[in-house]
Amino acid sequence: MTRKKKHPEHENHERWLVSYADFITLLFAFFVVMFASSQGDKGKAQQVSDGVKKALEGDNITAMVAAMINGPTKEVPGKDKVQVPEVAKPPSDEVRREQQLAELMPSLRVLSGELSQEVSKGEIEIRMTDRGLVVSFAQAALFPSGEDFISTNAYTSIGKVAAAITQLPNRVRLEGHTDSRPINTPRFHSNWDLSSARAIALLKILTEKFAVPSNKLSVAGYADTAPLSSNDTEAGRGRNRRVDIIVLNEQGMKGEPGK
Repeated sequence: MTRKKKHPEHENHERWLVSYADFITLLFAFFVVMFASSQGDKGKAQQVSDGVKKALEGDNITAMVAAMINGPTKEVPGKDKVQVPEVAKPPSDEVRREQQLAELMPSLRVLSGELSQEVSKGEIEIRMTDRGLVVSFAQAALFPSGEDFISTNAYTSIGKVAAAITQLPNRVRLEGHTDSRPINTPRFHSNWDLSSARAIALLKILTEKFAVPSNKLSVAGYADTAPLSSNDTEAGRGRNRRVDIIVLNEQGMKGEPGK
């Protein structure tokens, strides 16, 4: 009797897929655990951990990945629901700007009311900018032409501003500005000298007479480099000759030392 020849068994070349799938699953779990560990909110981190555990126990790996990528909390089809925390997005530039403007809006309303007489006379301008609340004193309201000493007639207006900024935690920058006409006197050799000296003169009044803390203040002289109007007309040059008191918001304070 002839014995049948036994054929060799075919080798299974797809067994590596099992090990590969296990490796991918473990790698996914590792990165999710790292993500959970980096979260400051322990409650959200626990949600991620619980979601991973449920996903690994069932067949929800693909759905779990999709939920993580899509962001907000979603329900994953299946016998269990995987909860994925929504990652908070930083506020947009527009929202951030509105927050910065709202920060100083009460001060704007108070000063607009307190200084309404000076504003109507054109001695002071009050406006809100991206840097913060700006109170502009026209040169004629504070200084004689070409000088840096402040007239005592301006003390009442300065005192109102000082009372407002003393109650705020914000830093304040004093900026001197001139028109484009050159100056060369024994005391001031250029508009840079004059604009800086006027800012310093206002600082002394605020600190010595109205007790504004000096560590809240800084000074800068811009000469004619930051005009509000054209220097081709006398009216424009009059607006440009000014000292600005700027109550800085968060954006404006970024340029200050130590910020």
